[in-house]
Amino acid sequence: MGVARLIEQFLRHTALERGRSVNTIAAYRRDLDRWVGFIGSRDLDTIDSRVVTEFLTSLRHDGLASSSITRALSVVRSFHRYLVAEAIVAKDPTGGVIAPMRSQRLPKALSIEQVTTLLESTPTDTPIGLRDRAILELMYATGARVSEAVGLAVDDVRADDVMDVITLTGKGNKQRIVPVGRFAREALDAYLVRGRPALLAKGQGTPALFLGARGAALSRQNVFLIIRAASARADIASTISPHTLRHSCATHLLRGGADIRVVQEMLGHASVATTQIYTLVTRDALTEAYRTSHPRAR
Repeated sequence: MGVARLIEQFLRHTALERGRSVNTIAAYRRDLDRWVGFIGSRDLDTIDSRVVTEFLTSLRHDGLASSSITRALSVVRSFHRYLVAEAIVAKDPTGGVIAPMRSQRLPKALSIEQVTTLLESTPTDTPIGLRDRAILELMYATGARVSEAVGLAVDDVRADDVMDVITLTGKGNKQRIVPVGRFAREALDAYLVRGRPALLAKGQGTPALFLGARGAALSRQNVFLIIRAASARADIASTISPHTLRHSCATHLLRGGADIRVVQEMLGHASVATTQIYTLVTRDALTEAYRTSHPRAR
């Protein structure tokens, strides 16, 4: 059986048995395409750890980040372990191969003042403007991923005993309930009353919360454009993305005294280690403030 067919079998298995998302499967396919392009016509049984190491070196020479190389190794390792489990090959050549050390890049976070300017620069005199303000407020208030935000349905927003909440569906279809603050709730209410009905009338009807100009569910690409336009209006020089709002939400929560476990739950991180990188951001800000403000710091 050809390698291409084996990859298709593996991807189907990964999607069905392990519940990976469409976007994850697409990333797996890209990494395996790189792997197949590297090994060429070699027989899979002849590949050893030396070949895998050379593959990782080639990725580094191609300019891939350490995180991307680590992910590629993980995918190749999963693929070969699948082949061993299915008795297609006798051994896994990735055993003992170590991924390169990841460079610790701190997430980019806007200041509170920048976020305020970004949000308040979004006009709300049209249905589109109301929608844009609502999704920006919501993403900053909840730390939602862009896929989680565009995947929201109207029924996912509801009132709780204490405050309003939304139900976000994250990676692996795991759901979590996240509180929504007053500003985001007011922006959502304005959009639901004056914005969404006008957009809905242009389409075929959908339960999606955020709609595009033609009445269909808003796409991820639309959100990138919304944020790009908002950052231009706010005169923010740095390039920002939907993830910037997520980073800013987490950073501002921790600076405000929120417990790291609470932030982990709110962001939907499987491990608290992922959340801990935001403590480096707040520590960095503290160090800089000390250096510039304390009379005996220098």
